[in-house]
Amino acid sequence: MYCGENYYKGKQDILRRKRTAIGEGGKLESVDNLPNNRIVDNQYQKMVDQKNNFLLGNPITVQGDNEEYIKLLQQQYFNAKFCRTLINCGKDLINCGIGWLFPCHNQFGELYFKRIKPYELIPGWKDAEHTELDYMIHIYPVVVYEKNSSEDKVVERVEVCDEGGITYFELTNSGNLIPVAPFHSNYFAMTDCDGVTTEYNWLKIPFIPFKFNAEEIPLIRRIKSLQDAVNAIESNFQNAMEEDVRNTIMVLVNYDGTNLGEFRRNLATYGAVKVNTADGGGGDVRTLQIEVKAENYNAILQILKKALIENAMGYDAKDDRLGGNANELNIQSMYSDIDLDANGTEIQLQAALEEMLWFINAHLYNTNVGDFSNETVDFIFNRNVMINESIIIENCQKSQGVISDETIIAKHPWVDDPQKELERIEEEKQKNIEQYSNVFNDNQDDNTNDNSDGDE
Repeated sequence: MYCGENYYKGKQDILRRKRTAIGEGGKLESVDNLPNNRIVDNQYQKMVDQKNNFLLGNPITVQGDNEEYIKLLQQQYFNAKFCRTLINCGKDLINCGIGWLFPCHNQFGELYFKRIKPYELIPGWKDAEHTELDYMIHIYPVVVYEKNSSEDKVVERVEVCDEGGITYFELTNSGNLIPVAPFHSNYFAMTDCDGVTTEYNWLKIPFIPFKFNAEEIPLIRRIKSLQDAVNAIESNFQNAMEEDVRNTIMVLVNYDGTNLGEFRRNLATYGAVKVNTADGGGGDVRTLQIEVKAENYNAILQILKKALIENAMGYDAKDDRLGGNANELNIQSMYSDIDLDANGTEIQLQAALEEMLWFINAHLYNTNVGDFSNETVDFIFNRNVMINESIIIENCQKSQGVISDETIIAKHPWVDDPQKELERIEEEKQKNIEQYSNVFNDNQDDNTNDNSDGDE
């Protein structure tokens, strides 16, 4: 799990690379006087951000039959704050294969969902499909301030969470667990109108898994070797450019012989070798020219980057298919891989959001807001896709009378909140009806006055 996050932050294997040469006995030896560039061309981070923003970059649309309930969900739970939490959790699930949210209460008794780093958690699953938790172990560092000590001490705290609540331990250097205060607690507490506080536990283990795929395989496992190869080829090219003098190898004739180990070491370290002729007569200095072709490096680099994008199931924003006036088929073709991968991730996220909704409904029931356990809620992921708006709008117009206005409005590229847009349309209709009624009444009054004058 650390590997994906480290590579995302640019902490990659190339940074630990050393220049080596074959020395005596054919063994590799570290060479310190040669250029040793360690270039990180972080294509992995680009792929993570691309996939994360493609699926989670836009707010999730929440739909259902109970308008008051949906409005409550949108305002209190699936708001802008949650979108920020979800997109951060999206980085976790791509980098580590799985992300976690923990339902908890703030000081005002309001329910919110806290993101916890995947490498801090050890889940215990009830089944092989990893659909239901039996327990969860949370290991995290805590800074402890000790008396009569100028240095802070970092200790490992362990929380074991199960259906009975949370048990607290401290992990010693020897690997033993020592119980620490508060020793044991329930997940949350509620205070009634008489001021009596009662602690409660959730009926489920309160950790919600957000999986990248069913196997929980992180993206780094697909493309680590390709990312390392991109870093290596760029670093090697920079080394070759800085070794300009090394591109010319000097051959010193009849200035002492050499064995093969010394020959290879001198060639790599000094760019020169010493040899003797058969008769040992006549000294000479010759040169061997080595040409570094940038075209070769560039060709390999382009192949590696293309392979990286394909294995990551991303897309190339500089694709030739986007040139000129790209039609919808070209756009769909470019997004085909990332869209296919996002389909699998969305299935996992739909299950996670349903799990999250269970805790929300339980909280609303516990706080006497209402029982919404039987309400149907749909979560729509608004993927961040480049589209030809004119074609989408034309299709929306052609769909009128075939499907509902609500569905058409939800698919319109200019609409962010379908529910608000429907309310605006209804308000406009009401205004038009009122204006028409006023005009009709005015005309009727005028006709009445005219008739009165005629009778006289």
